[in-house]
Amino acid sequence: MWKSLQKSFDSQESFVSLALGLAVVLAIGVLLFNYINRGKGAATQEQTDQQKEAEKMTLPTQHTVQKGETLWNIAEKYYKSGYNWVDLQKANNIKESDKIEVGQTLTVPDVTPIIVNQKGQITAASSTESGKTEKKTYTVVKGDSLWSIAVKELGNGYEWTKIAKMNNLKNPGLIHSGNILVLP
Repeated sequence: MWKSLQKSFDSQESFVSLALGLAVVLAIGVLLFNYINRGKGAATQEQTDQQKEAEKMTLPTQHTVQKGETLWNIAEKYYKSGYNWVDLQKANNIKESDKIEVGQTLTVPDVTPIIVNQKGQITAASSTESGKTEKKTYTVVKGDSLWSIAVKELGNGYEWTKIAKMNNLKNPGLIHSGNILVLP
């Protein structure tokens, strides 16, 4: 058998070419195998990480602020919605939402996540037992503006225009303490 193989390879060069060709094919096979298995492992690892994270996040809980975090990021982590940053602010009596410090411990309350639908509208209306949506109201206090009310109550200052329209305000810059506003 060895002699028949020697005859098929007339020179040493053809034997070297065959060996190099086999090495290339083997290397490509190993790379493909690793690429395919790495993708499966990463997906499995990601699912495991998500399951562990979901198990850890039973609310209410405590959160220690890390470098670069904001109330919005923290709300996204726990509620999958940054719009719940206002709930974090209220629960921790934070006066200025942009002034949280690294190492500060925050209480993360158990609240309903504020969901933004596909049209960009925020939905967080409360409902009664009969299933009808209850109109949410807000009583204006000294120092309020439609912007600050929209931030406090709706989680988005740009919603002030909806408050103005719902209440037929001719001059949205002029509201008085004691006014009762219907909120969207």
